[in-house]
Amino acid sequence: MEQRTVLVVLFDGVQSLDVTGPVEVFTGAALTLGAQESGYQESGYRVRTASLDGAPVRTSSGLTLVPDSALADAPAPHTLLVPGGPGTRAADPALTDWLRIHGPHAERLVSVCTGAIRLAEAGLLEGRRATTHWAYCAKLARDHPGIDVDPDPIYVRDGRVATSAGVTAGIDLALALVEEDFGREVALTIARHLVVFLRRPGNQAQFSVQLAAQTARREPLREVQQWITEHPADDLSVEALAARARLSPRHFARAFRADTGLTPGKYVERVRIEHARRLLEDSDDGVEQVSRASGYGTPEAMRRAFVKTLGAAPAEYRRRFHPAPAVPAGASTSHPTSHPTSHPNR
Repeated sequence: MEQRTVLVVLFDGVQSLDVTGPVEVFTGAALTLGAQESGYQESGYRVRTASLDGAPVRTSSGLTLVPDSALADAPAPHTLLVPGGPGTRAADPALTDWLRIHGPHAERLVSVCTGAIRLAEAGLLEGRRATTHWAYCAKLARDHPGIDVDPDPIYVRDGRVATSAGVTAGIDLALALVEEDFGREVALTIARHLVVFLRRPGNQAQFSVQLAAQTARREPLREVQQWITEHPADDLSVEALAARARLSPRHFARAFRADTGLTPGKYVERVRIEHARRLLEDSDDGVEQVSRASGYGTPEAMRRAFVKTLGAAPAEYRRRFHPAPAVPAGASTSHPTSHPTSHPNR
């Protein structure tokens, strides 16, 4: 089996989880494949870390990371990964120069969080779609108008370049890359070991609706927000919600948008799709049950909402995200990991 080198760039002020999250995923893949093929050193991924001069770096949380080598001595990578953290905002120009020279030669270029800023400064995101931590998307778009910055998804794949949102989104992206390289079963094994879901689709929003929307300032509107969240299957028309807030529909709609930043209809839409998504992730209820419980009139209505918002039908979303049921002892099962798949635009 081909061994792919993953090189992680280290620098002072790096966010430690941006490094260790993906490293655990790629190392877990090597261990998983090695267990199948007798000796993980020759299987899957070879993970290496490097700083500009090979010296230890201090992370943003105060931890010290010791790299394997200096960047000048690092092996040519299949996957070059640039993590984020406060250190990306005032990085050594020599690091930007190194990325500008060596980035184009990596088969796959990856950033986590504000690592996208370093890739942008090196000219490696020009003309591409990309994302970063929500708090820095506007800055990235302003400073680099040639980049199509999408602030919503947790990760974006544009050809050989993949960028992810903040911190834990790097784990989701790494799992997606492992699935692309070595199949779903390998990625699922790692996800179970790390006790994370396999896997949030890349176009899932960085925020839940409760975080994305503002909390209403006025008490009646806050109560309506809570009611919507707890009763997604009820009548959530503007008229019904206005009556609950003891306001006229017109006054309610204006006040709700002013306080939350969303129209009542858009807020209800986001709550319902989030409720349905969680049921598909965490329960074994059928699509029809989930659609009823989430306030959709029919499974087809829920399907249309999922395709529009998440780019996947409910059944496909569940396949990607909900762990497969355990296979009973003695039952036969296939092993699709022997046939790596490739989905370059996922």
